Amino acid sequence: MRLPITAWTSIAHRASGVFLFAGMAVLIWALDASLASPESFAALKDCLASPLFKLVLWAVVAGLIYHAVAGVKHLVMDLGIGETMEGGTRGAKSVLVVSAILILLAGVWIW
Repeated sequence: MRLPITAWTSIAHRASGVFLFAGMAVLIWALDASLASPESFAALKDCLASPLFKLVLWAVVAGLIYHAVAGVKHLVMDLGIGETMEGGTRGAKSVLVVSAILILLAGVWIW
């Protein structure tokens, strides 16, 4: 059975929510490290310069961006806009395009 694009974007929206739940551990750790002491803040600053941490941070931000954009699409659909199959397909494609652009911009900002 071949799933339509609307199903894939809906599944990805749920998966990004689960990913964000796990990614919050990284962000909470970074917040704790930044507030613990000046030495801990300096160590975190050095850690933030590493390519691996930048990649992890970009992944968490990418999950947040996709989840937020798909969530806005769901809110728009709750208003009765785009509830047809054609509208849903158009909305799903626009979620993918807008998310991709914003994720690339976030990557430029982080790197």
